[in-house]
Amino acid sequence: MPQKKVMIAPSLLAANFLEVGKAVKMVDESDAAWLHLDVMDGRFVPNISFGLPVIRDIKKVSKKPLDVHLMILEPEKYAEAFRKAGADHLIVHIEACPHLHSNLQQIKALGMKTGVAINPHTPVYSLQDILQDIDTVCVMTVNPGFGGQTFIHHSFTKIQELRNLINERGVSTLIEIDGGVTLDNAKEIIDAGADVLIAGNTVFSAKDPRKVIKKLSLCTKP
Repeated sequence: MPQKKVMIAPSLLAANFLEVGKAVKMVDESDAAWLHLDVMDGRFVPNISFGLPVIRDIKKVSKKPLDVHLMILEPEKYAEAFRKAGADHLIVHIEACPHLHSNLQQIKALGMKTGVAINPHTPVYSLQDILQDIDTVCVMTVNPGFGGQTFIHHSFTKIQELRNLINERGVSTLIEIDGGVTLDNAKEIIDAGADVLIAGNTVFSAKDPRKVIKKLSLCTKP
């Protein structure tokens, strides 16, 4: 069976916010599949990032699908607003959604791809009864809230467990990895079962970000 290229989703949180337009243009001209946008409310995570107005302006110029990661409480209150702002994929945290099935049905009804993020302490089996309704599982491989953290090594085991569960259920859910992705560990992450790599500092701190995105995208998966 031929190998497939991994998808790369650069995280705008690591970009220079005085030059966001240039950062979006760089991603558009690169081999990236998606543009990843982290929304933080200062309640679910101990940080505040950006919100609807920024995403609305990015959508006007971005050619890549917007992969919007809501690190917020009560995401159901804002799902429609994020769709109107331009989100193509909407990721909510299982830890913030006591009625996750309802959240996912809402996202689907609004015409977006569904995503569920799980924090480092959340076991993979918590997804077993909802996996068929999820387009992408975002495995947090650092504690959410801040970029530049080191990849949590135990995450390799979680990725493998999730890949096995997806294969057992026969669903097409993608595995997206968020946190601590580097050129040094990308191949091992892919070999563990990941489909999408979110890369922030690794991309935006590089002298040639597009070259780094290309190198990451050339990692192959079975």
